[in-house]
Amino acid sequence: SSGINAEYGDAVVKRSFFRNLLMWGFHMFVLFVGGINSIKDTQCGFKLFTRNSARAIFTNLNIERWAFDVEIFVIANYLGIGAVEVPVNWEEVDGSKIVPIWSWVEMAKDLLMIRTRYLIGAWSVDKQKME
Repeated sequence: SSGINAEYGDAVVKRSFFRNLLMWGFHMFVLFVGGINSIKDTQCGFKLFTRNSARAIFTNLNIERWAFDVEIFVIANYLGIGAVEVPVNWEEVDGSKIVPIWSWVEMAKDLLMIRTRYLIGAWSVDKQKME
């Protein structure tokens, strides 16, 4: 399961307008480029996995930057591992490592790389790691 810190359902969030705008834009990009439509907040840091799911997903992971969360869900979808979002209380704190605009450009670049490399077969998911 994955936490959700956006303003969906029962989640409680305190975040700046600019941060919400970036989050919404990234979500749209994830939807159209990454094909992830079952998870509204891929970047929430709260994720819970079974041991087998974690082993199968993380041994197939290629991205080590901001967009690795999106690849987690791409791999999970490919392996047939379901995901649900659970509301969490979240409060934005000073000191974020996100640099406005630059971080978004880097995440968009990573998303395009994920999509392209899986489409052309440069990256693949080893279903044997599910066992």
